[in-house]
Amino acid sequence: MIAKKLLYVIAAVILLIMAVYYRHRERRVSSVVFGVVTGLAALFLTNDLGPYLGADIPINIFNVAGSAVLGVPFVVSIAIIDSL
Repeated sequence: MIAKKLLYVIAAVILLIMAVYYRHRERRVSSVVFGVVTGLAALFLTNDLGPYLGADIPINIFNVAGSAVLGVPFVVSIAIIDSL
């Protein structure tokens, strides 16, 4: 139960950080759209090509939300963690 609450707190802090980051961008909407699209594209490409590369990342709500909010760095970090 505590782990679930901690996960929600961490997710809220990350969303707040990303909101502040995108708020200070000159082109807010295009920056958000570009980050979401590239993050989701990286997730789906890694899901398709993952078995060949040695990192099998499943598509679930956590990975989709993380790649949509945090973008490509999230997918890269998940792939690195999965390959260890």
